[in-house]
Amino acid sequence: MATLSKVIGDSALDHQHIIPLDFDSVHELPDSHAWSDHVNDLYSKKYTHLKHVPMNEESCVPIIDLSAPNVVELVGNACETWGMFHVINHGVSSILIDDVVSHARQLFTLPTQQKLKAQRAPGGGTGYGVARISPFFSKLMWHEGFTIMGSTVEHAKELWPHDYEDFCNVMDNYQKTMKSLAHQIMLLILKFLDINKEEEMISKPSIYESEGALQLNSYPCCPDPNRAIGLAPHTDSLLLTILHQSEEKGLQIQQNGVGWVPVPPVSGALVVNIGDLLHILSNGRFPTVYHRAVPSQDRHRISVAYFYGPPVESIIGPLNKLPSPIYRSLTVKEYISLKNKHHEKALSLIKI
Repeated sequence: MATLSKVIGDSALDHQHIIPLDFDSVHELPDSHAWSDHVNDLYSKKYTHLKHVPMNEESCVPIIDLSAPNVVELVGNACETWGMFHVINHGVSSILIDDVVSHARQLFTLPTQQKLKAQRAPGGGTGYGVARISPFFSKLMWHEGFTIMGSTVEHAKELWPHDYEDFCNVMDNYQKTMKSLAHQIMLLILKFLDINKEEEMISKPSIYESEGALQLNSYPCCPDPNRAIGLAPHTDSLLLTILHQSEEKGLQIQQNGVGWVPVPPVSGALVVNIGDLLHILSNGRFPTVYHRAVPSQDRHRISVAYFYGPPVESIIGPLNKLPSPIYRSLTVKEYISLKNKHHEKALSLIKI
């Protein structure tokens, strides 16, 4: 049976593999990474399906206590209004989060030639490399990433031939913990939509046999952050993303009629955002979040994202209880292929 890693590899765009910049060797922003205001404004006009929410200088993304008695309503309303929310009392150990960030930082501070030993193959799904959305943009991003799907041993051995076990254990533990949390949040969302676990939502294999991917992101100190982009505007493809962002601001979301607004970190909280598949599943009721990341001049930012989705052979479409479907049903594998070929146009291509 196909796996998420294999599908991403099979569906990868036919482009020359781009190696991340050796950030330590440059002291001025190269033209290849200089984004003009015109380019930023152009991409900020995409995805106008997001609802307008009046706000101040910073976003007011809801903070939801997962132990609250009305948590179903809180989560559902946040999904409808924002497509994003913070969660607290989520049960994830702060020690585990700190360990993941520490190991990610250790990885990204390795010499460039050492990191390239774990380089992602052009048609591969895991390893070290640039953001997979890079070919859709004329400029490169001030970013390097490391993608994990399942076991980390193969790449970790390349980075630390004699001392890789601790990295693998921490990443494996974090993946299991994030999968459990994502499952918990998904059940709350389905309850809000009045869908019982026993009902058929997605064809077998079901949503409860999920797959996921862990993405470690590095945004090195940038000599000219006002002209650079850490991660270009995009939406996430799967059901949910659970993000830990470092204490420094970097995440921004696009709000219709407002523009780009920061989503500042909340101590002890994790960020949850809706992906394309949940937008489809809700028949457009939940907006998929158009977001980006910006670098800092004096802070090397690290973030950790867990992407949660159903098995790639699953057929996904608007839930049966929802009237007048606006999207056709298709397999997760088919949607990933469309997203990898057409980026932000993928959703429009499956509209009925």
